[in-house]
Amino acid sequence: MGTVPVAGDGVRQRTRVVAALGTAQTLAWASTYYLPAMLAAPMARELGVSVPTVFAAFSTALAVSALAGPYAGGAIDRWGGRPVLVGTSLVFALGLVGLGLAQGPIALFAAWIVIGLGMGSGLYEAAFSALVRLYGSQSRNAITGITLIAGFASTVGWPLTTLLEAELGWRGACFAWAGLHLLLGAPLNASLPRAPRDGARASVADTGDSAATAGSSGNLRAAILLSFVFAVTWFVSTAMAAHLPALVMAGGATLATAVAVGALVGPAQVAGRLVEFGLLRRVHPLLSARLASLMHPLGAAVLSLAGAPGAAAFALLHGAGNGILTIAKGTLPLVLFGPLGYGARQGLLMVPARIAQAMAPWVFGIGLERWGAGALWLSSALSIAAFGALMLLRRVGPEARWSTAPEPGRQ
Repeated sequence: MGTVPVAGDGVRQRTRVVAALGTAQTLAWASTYYLPAMLAAPMARELGVSVPTVFAAFSTALAVSALAGPYAGGAIDRWGGRPVLVGTSLVFALGLVGLGLAQGPIALFAAWIVIGLGMGSGLYEAAFSALVRLYGSQSRNAITGITLIAGFASTVGWPLTTLLEAELGWRGACFAWAGLHLLLGAPLNASLPRAPRDGARASVADTGDSAATAGSSGNLRAAILLSFVFAVTWFVSTAMAAHLPALVMAGGATLATAVAVGALVGPAQVAGRLVEFGLLRRVHPLLSARLASLMHPLGAAVLSLAGAPGAAAFALLHGAGNGILTIAKGTLPLVLFGPLGYGARQGLLMVPARIAQAMAPWVFGIGLERWGAGALWLSSALSIAAFGALMLLRRVGPEARWSTAPEPGRQ
């Protein structure tokens, strides 16, 4: 993209950007993706619908986010992340207010559709695109930084949502989260630096060249492989988020053990990201992703062989791998295709992933019901297939074209 460094760019400024964007992302994830787990049951009781209906509305939001992602990414390429993310905070607030006011299934689905528009333009993919729009090919550490902070979204979100529901009811909890988007999320996103004008002009001017390059056989092949990898990783992570306690119990663990094991996933994700930031930061992201894609099958093998005593190892391995793969979703498109047109490309690459994510709880739930702990064969086979796809990707390619010449203003 030929990004021009933001005026006064330095370690302190990047730290402020990462802290602001990471906090805003924590709020965005906690108030949307992690909301149904705590509020689905009380919503269903009061609205006179089943709990699966509430999750169907949530799945609809995920499908809508898949459609919105490419458009949001293109807007970030053109105008930068700040206006898009500020607008997303307002969309989140509107959707949550609508959810709190819902009186039946139609309003429930309508509110989740609005929230889905916000998810497609305000979660990790949009945040990664905003960072690439600011820092170009030098964005890897910043991407890791925001995932380190937002990795605690469930740790913060689930207890806070539970507390708000206990004190204010589920409607009051939705209104409270909407207020936080207006009072905290929007100002944090508004504090992001303005994207450089020269970079914007370059992005617009080179759109045709970017599209032509992306259409070449080599890049098209890489894009298809990456889309498959991202779809698999989102499917597996969402399936585990929905069913891990039941899966561990199917492997012979007690309910208390299953809950304790589930609590290990979040810290393991953050630990994996710390490893990526420390030990793996100097290696190619493809190597990190390949190693991470094997952690879920390895953990599944331990659980299959050891039974309940291996449950903790499974959770730690799965969580660490998932944490690293979250970063790979931002860094792999950057190093393979370069920063030009990153936002729109990222949105397109994630469309299959969002669809897979929407289907994961249902599909894996069927497997769990039929095969018990044997359902891990499904998730493990998919993860091994993703590893194979990553092995087919080459380190060399479009990244060399951008990395051989310094960005304007950089030496």
